[in-house]
Amino acid sequence: MKVSILQFDIAWGETGDNLSRLREAFGKCPGSDLYVLPEMFTTGFATQPGSKVDETPELTVAWMKEQAREGDCAIAGSIAVKDGDSYFNRFLFVTPDGNVTTYDKRHLFTYGGERTRFSPGSQRVVAEFRGMKFLLEVCYDLRFPVWSRNLGDYDAAIYVANWPVVRQDAWDTLVKARAIENQCFLLAANRCGHDPVCDYLGGSAIINPYGQILQRAADYAEEWITAELDMGMLDSYRAKFPVLEDSDRFRLL
Repeated sequence: MKVSILQFDIAWGETGDNLSRLREAFGKCPGSDLYVLPEMFTTGFATQPGSKVDETPELTVAWMKEQAREGDCAIAGSIAVKDGDSYFNRFLFVTPDGNVTTYDKRHLFTYGGERTRFSPGSQRVVAEFRGMKFLLEVCYDLRFPVWSRNLGDYDAAIYVANWPVVRQDAWDTLVKARAIENQCFLLAANRCGHDPVCDYLGGSAIINPYGQILQRAADYAEEWITAELDMGMLDSYRAKFPVLEDSDRFRLL
């Protein structure tokens, strides 16, 4: 499967502007099966009272469906959305047939104020597309390995993030660790640029089950990175070196 990640500088609170820029960006990277966008790709990390969430999530979903249909691909990323009386950091995985799989971020970033405004999700979610199974995760989830433990139910993990430069070493280390310990491909989509609170280097990467980086975005750059995920290699590696069979069994909730 051919996958691409877009690392870009999200315009703060400007959903329409971000979607317009993304439409243009998609035209520069045709032919992938899956495209991954960063966390809260329509607004930036909108956790503070008064900061904009995606007030028209139905329009964003419609935009994602249109892109998926036109490109015959899946589109993945999270948005900050109000649903009823609650706010969620919601991961959307949209396929070309119009199906939408959602995951609400489980681990809210208390240090950054996310827990004061948003509600946590309670369900771990795996999306299936074109013969591969993808675990959906958001940013701070990366620090909690029990939640992402491979139970034999996924082939690749997707982490979408707004992970700041001051903690870049943790990001670079943990994305490789999650791939190695779970014997999976890992798609790590981070933003670059800045918002009113933080600066972002990026470090978006596509990593194989050995922890080797297949592609990594340049620091502070807006760009696509693309790689092929080889299921034959993954199956062969797991059969030859069946680490997951010896793993501990945790109760997730």
